[in-house]
Amino acid sequence: MQIDQQSPEWYRARYNQLRDRALGEERSERSGQGFIAMDDTAVLHRETVPGGWYWSTFVPRGQALRLINTAGNKGVSVMLWNADDLSERFNAGDTLKLQWTTQLSTGRVLFSDMGRVLASIINDTCGTSDTIMGGSTPSSNARNFGNPALRNTRNNMRLIAGKHGLDVRDVPACISFFSHVSVGAEGGLSWVDGSVQPGGVVDLRAEMNLLVGVSNCPHPFSPDSTFAPGPIDVVRWQAPAPAADDLCRTFCEEAQRGFENTDPLFA
Repeated sequence: MQIDQQSPEWYRARYNQLRDRALGEERSERSGQGFIAMDDTAVLHRETVPGGWYWSTFVPRGQALRLINTAGNKGVSVMLWNADDLSERFNAGDTLKLQWTTQLSTGRVLFSDMGRVLASIINDTCGTSDTIMGGSTPSSNARNFGNPALRNTRNNMRLIAGKHGLDVRDVPACISFFSHVSVGAEGGLSWVDGSVQPGGVVDLRAEMNLLVGVSNCPHPFSPDSTFAPGPIDVVRWQAPAPAADDLCRTFCEEAQRGFENTDPLFA
């Protein structure tokens, strides 16, 4: 179809089609089907990130990073850079608009600012994430907890960037997993409680060689009245090779084009 034929009705039908598929995959996920298991022999590294702190690692293409929300924290933020060219990094806006949704979960991918796929979400037992608000800041900590000096995601990500020769210009908006933020009919944002539970798991499969930054700080909309995030566990492991019908690679045409831009780099 030509772009001048893509009416509002066409876009609405396209959105509904992808939404219905996503809901079907979510029901399958919650029933225990489709979860990609992590065998102990596949584990390459384990780490515990204390509440409020940060961690970074390199994840080669084909490996996966598992985030385990051990304490049920309301928010764990992640930033991705192309490890082979750190000027290429996660782009929240493109990731949302190319996949027609603000809710990224199993089957969705994380796009770079070059139209390539940085990582695929191959497991997500929580089913909710936020790519609109970004991570916590001194001002959000002042508003939520009365103390702007508490650790926050913006500064954590800047510290990660500095350790790898980057600066504040290299830290765009990140994605926050284990965060359920709803967009109202008028465009307002609000926290939806009840989705985040202790032990939730998110697995990100690297589709490029990645530098990954993780910040274990509460989401800016977290309803907690005290700053007391617990530790999270992170595991780097060897993911199974994607099959021909891999959900992330086939979910939508936009994702398929992203992989067409990505895979030739590693041919």
